[in-house]
Amino acid sequence: MEKFTYKQAGVNIDAANEAKDRIKTLARKTFNSQVLTEIGSFGALFRTDFRSMKDPVLVASTDGVGTKLKIAFMTGIHNTVGYDLVAHCIDDIAVQGARPLFFMDYIATGELSPNIVAELIEGITRACSEANCPLIGGETAEMPGFYAAGEYDVAGFIIGVVDRDKIIDGTKIKSGDQLIGLPSLGLHTNGYSLARKLFFEVANHKPDDYLDELGNTVAGSLLKPHKNYFPQLSELFDQDLIHGLAHITGGGFLENIPRILPNNCQAEIKLGTWPVLPVFEVMQKIGNIEESEMYRVFNMGIGMIVVVAESNFEKVMAHFQKLNEPCYHIGQIVEGENKVKLL
Repeated sequence: MEKFTYKQAGVNIDAANEAKDRIKTLARKTFNSQVLTEIGSFGALFRTDFRSMKDPVLVASTDGVGTKLKIAFMTGIHNTVGYDLVAHCIDDIAVQGARPLFFMDYIATGELSPNIVAELIEGITRACSEANCPLIGGETAEMPGFYAAGEYDVAGFIIGVVDRDKIIDGTKIKSGDQLIGLPSLGLHTNGYSLARKLFFEVANHKPDDYLDELGNTVAGSLLKPHKNYFPQLSELFDQDLIHGLAHITGGGFLENIPRILPNNCQAEIKLGTWPVLPVFEVMQKIGNIEESEMYRVFNMGIGMIVVVAESNFEKVMAHFQKLNEPCYHIGQIVEGENKVKLL
């Protein structure tokens, strides 16, 4: 009678062990004194001291990279999407004033490649190190027959903390507040289903096609990383200067800004007050896309919007300028219906 092994069913334990060893080496570089276990334990142990906080509140978020992964599969470049994963999660909790405590990941694939996993983890650990956010654990699942050859999915999970009286939830937003836009580097992690259709189906471009309008290859533009805004925002959290933060992700301007607005407030966005990145202009031209649709799908060159009182506007702008971070005065809050008006 024939003897079967797990490897014959498509699961390579030796490859998994190799990947785990490489993950350990990379993840250990993000550890701090609060991490009490190595990668590979059944559960990750993390000890923190909240005694310096009056009323600590944990903030949790989870996200993926979406179909931007398809660009990674097409090009064989995987470390940028690992970075994107962490940056997106950090930005999502930063909008509530939270500082990251630790990060965990989930990678699932049909056939495990230690090299691809190592590239992903390299990007993840690079982003974690920038935010002093340890990668303390995760899961790498090999599921033969579930994913197409050479493809995978990845998800991230983050826990942060904020003192209750420092939570940024938009309740302080009022008419007269000013809007500061912090620039994106590209599409970040949203709108890729439309972007892929436009570039690869409508315009019939290849990933390595160089376009003068982009000043880059198509893939080079589409793989621009998701910016981590926490380092430039964190110093402002304790100063009570921010009334609201909107992370411009899926849903663009029109869907994300209303999430933080009180019912009696409307955001007026003044178009032309910041440089729209060439990649958005090229896509709009390829697809003959209406302006409102562009602002409902993409970040249009602004990845984070900071809402501040008019009296604090100059101080907050000076803060970003001191850090040599570009910032733009893109609009204001007025009385009205809970929505965004493009001027």
